[in-house]
Amino acid sequence: MLQCIFILSDSGEVMLEKQWMGKRVDRSICTWFWTQARSSNYDEHSVPSVLASPTYYLMNIVRDGITFLACTESEMPPLLGIEFLCRVADVLADYLGGINEDLIKDNFVIVYEVLDEMMDGGFPSTTEPNVLKELIAPPNLVSRVLSVVTGASSSLNNTLPLAMGSKVPWRGDGIKHSNNEIYFDLVEEMDAVLNRDGFLIKGEVYGEIHANCRLSGMPEVSLSFSNPAILNDISFHPCVRYKVWESNRVLSFLPPDGAFKLTSYRVKGLKSTPVYVRPQLTFSEGICHVNVMLGIRNDPGKPVDSIVVQLPWPSTITSVDLTANHGTVTQNHGTKVSTWSVGRIPRDKSPCLTGTLKLQPGLTKLPHYPTLLVGFKIMGATLSGLKVDKMDLQGESYRPHKGFRAVTRAGNYEIRT
Repeated sequence: MLQCIFILSDSGEVMLEKQWMGKRVDRSICTWFWTQARSSNYDEHSVPSVLASPTYYLMNIVRDGITFLACTESEMPPLLGIEFLCRVADVLADYLGGINEDLIKDNFVIVYEVLDEMMDGGFPSTTEPNVLKELIAPPNLVSRVLSVVTGASSSLNNTLPLAMGSKVPWRGDGIKHSNNEIYFDLVEEMDAVLNRDGFLIKGEVYGEIHANCRLSGMPEVSLSFSNPAILNDISFHPCVRYKVWESNRVLSFLPPDGAFKLTSYRVKGLKSTPVYVRPQLTFSEGICHVNVMLGIRNDPGKPVDSIVVQLPWPSTITSVDLTANHGTVTQNHGTKVSTWSVGRIPRDKSPCLTGTLKLQPGLTKLPHYPTLLVGFKIMGATLSGLKVDKMDLQGESYRPHKGFRAVTRAGNYEIRT
């Protein structure tokens, strides 16, 4: 069982703590963790998810620079603690519209109330966002002002959520909607590493299926795919019947009321990418000449929008002069990054970024070549090839409105030069 959770800022400050057991955990454990996490043995991306201190076992995750740290004095399944921390981070991001230091401090009371409902006696309790929002209203301007001025909260609801008395913990009895509808969003992110010639070295897609349900009664929904065999590393919302998926590869579920994440998955072994980027760096007399070509490799059937290419400058660069025949180029001298905002690729020409980077005196070439980062978005298409075959509804007599939407964007999309 977990004894407490600490929420730390990116500087190691304890912004909030929630203790559940009678024996209080001192904040000095956060100092020990921060010292270990920033020691020479680890960089900021390789800190182990579980650390053993002289007195406690510590589990941690990092979201947008915010560290969620949980402590337990006795041994427990590590994945239980890590999964709970991930759930806490997801719920708070949903409540606050994101996670950062200012949002957590401005909504301190609501964050504390949410943590109080999510765990009882050291064990996970109410973790379904839709049920939590019936217990604790999401923050608004009035609740923020009241919290800052008086320290009190107007967010608590005195009425027990319907799901608390239901046979399933995520959906209440007697739900009624005038318009019965359910919509699905297939959201995919592509992680890829390509060489300077634009050929794929490694690539995979991480996807999520989000649902927004406004159905009356207790509907039984089934969602089938035309090619479910491509899915790997699948995780489900608790409403999904896992045995049905194992036997038939069909998502059968009794949905929560409102928005929720139905499932997440990975598709490995991709052989192509929708966008190619071909950088060329040549050197002469202390000058690095840059030429970056960009285009569509495999047409996904939908326009590729919002293409952005970032070129970090090595520390050996003293000045930058880059221009593009399409889009805009901005230079950030603080972060030493040039950003080429291409937008949508035109049909009549190939976008090209050209210019020069001036090297430090005495250098004839770069000691370390930069890695380009590419971002893009495709509306209405999935790179994994996942396709929804059909959706059926049983248990209710009405015919619901339904809809499906797909969006793909670049995740960690790197071009090695």
